[in-house]
Amino acid sequence: MKVLVTGATGYVGSRLVPRLLERGHDVHAAVRREGSADHYPWAGDVELTRFDITEPDLVRQAVRGMDAVVYLIHSLDSDDFLTKDREAAELVAEACEQAGVGRVVYLSGLVPEGELSEHLRSRLQVEEVFLGSSVPATVLRAAMVIGAGSTSFEILRRLTTRVPVAPIPTWMRSRLQPVTIEEVTLAVAGALEGEPRDRHYDVGGDDVVTYPELLRVMADVLGVRRPQATVPLVPKGLAGRIVALVTRMDRPTVVSLVDSLSHDLVCGERDATRELLPDDYTSVPLREALRRSLDDDGAEGTSATGDSLSGADTDPA
Repeated sequence: MKVLVTGATGYVGSRLVPRLLERGHDVHAAVRREGSADHYPWAGDVELTRFDITEPDLVRQAVRGMDAVVYLIHSLDSDDFLTKDREAAELVAEACEQAGVGRVVYLSGLVPEGELSEHLRSRLQVEEVFLGSSVPATVLRAAMVIGAGSTSFEILRRLTTRVPVAPIPTWMRSRLQPVTIEEVTLAVAGALEGEPRDRHYDVGGDDVVTYPELLRVMADVLGVRRPQATVPLVPKGLAGRIVALVTRMDRPTVVSLVDSLSHDLVCGERDATRELLPDDYTSVPLREALRRSLDDDGAEGTSATGDSLSGADTDPA
């Protein structure tokens, strides 16, 4: 199958490309600039395709002739990401309709009940665009993705290593069902096989934890002692800015992710396990997933022979 992977040089895309090559797909890796994929171990095994969501002609040209498009584009680092993400999805959906693309696969976020954060509202808007298109769309909803280089994982890692006492706002006690990047890429690959689906799936590991429990497990795996202190009356926006300052990561992205921590992000169904994942696959337990993500053994996370949970030289510093 001829597959266009948008966001191919991003965290998920860089781990997905070798998975699809392993399955025998003809992978076209979407890149904004020439040379931007040169340092990835799979660069010589794919067709590099110019793609820029701000240039409609490039988008239409990139999807032409494709059997499937994997959509991995998000704009959390922008103040108006809600508008940008929706308009980008509308452009790609329209281009896929015009080009006769057979299916779209989109990685979204778990959608809880109640009023959504802007981050989750944006993910839901984008999946509604694709599910409302005439091109069959498979939407994979995931909470925190575990793996070295994942933004959420790196926030967790840096907070645990840099803050001697973990402050826990009273609103940050909701439940979370993390999923490994290994399982995410397997689910995307599964969505490209068989008849096209036109629905969303929740994807998550077997462990469901609260955020304080997740912090304790991370500290234990790192071998450090991190007492927790409950902190009342901390606005989510302020908490996000503090986390961004401590982790030294992109502030709009971190603020958006922290804003979602007040929601329970737990799978409502497990159909993906039966319909998308290999029959013999078993979800990686949380503690093992964290350990593998922290294991600095030189494995190349973006290589077909490496552990996808491990880091890669091409991950952001």
